[in-house]
Amino acid sequence: MAQDEQSEVIGLLEQIRDNQEQQLAMQREQMELYRKQYERAEKLQERAEFLQDRGAGMIAAARKVVFIILPIIILLIVYLSVLLFL
Repeated sequence: MAQDEQSEVIGLLEQIRDNQEQQLAMQREQMELYRKQYERAEKLQERAEFLQDRGAGMIAAARKVVFIILPIIILLIVYLSVLLFL
């Protein structure tokens, strides 16, 4: 009977080991998936930062243009008003 019990215990231990190996394999797969998703999110974040910087540069350039053109437009309107009323 002791031999049968030992065989049963050994069988159970082997099942436990096999299940642990399966769990470890699943954890490795999940970690790999997590790593890929993290890298993808990191690339998206870098792209978003690049686009924000680019947009900020475009807005700064537009402000400069407005500050140059707006006074010219106002002067032209005043000039035309003077020409129309004289």
